[in-house]
Amino acid sequence: MNLIACVDSNWAISNKGEILVSIPADKKLFKELTDGNVVVGDRRTMESIPGGTTLGGRTNIILTSDQNYSYGNAKIVHDMDEAMEELKNYADEDIFVVGGEKVYKEFFPYCERAYITKVDYEYQADAYLENLEESDEWIMTHDSDEWTYYDLEYYFYQYKRR
Repeated sequence: MNLIACVDSNWAISNKGEILVSIPADKKLFKELTDGNVVVGDRRTMESIPGGTTLGGRTNIILTSDQNYSYGNAKIVHDMDEAMEELKNYADEDIFVVGGEKVYKEFFPYCERAYITKVDYEYQADAYLENLEESDEWIMTHDSDEWTYYDLEYYFYQYKRR
């Protein structure tokens, strides 16, 4: 299982349910990595996707406590047990955990790889991802050169669980 996220310099991922920054190259990488695979996210994250529908070309699994919820052609699960049972149907596919904060935390123990876009800026935020740089359980396997988007500097990192 894989984790994919865009974080700021403090490993923040969002503020009041909104992503901190939208970078075209990050969106492109997200599409390249997840296309044809499975994405797992919470209701709020999946509803925030532009276009008001599920991510095309992917199997979308949404975790929500709302028993009556439906969203496009997404598969709806209501707790971790149900999510893990559903994911057994995709054992031969790459699975990407796409957020939000609670979903990242719940699936974190199952993730073996992490694809992180890290922005060299500190945003006002209220949701965070675990800092993989400070974790003994993870090792960086790839770091990119510096990229820029207007005045923002950012990097693409890959981590692997030890």
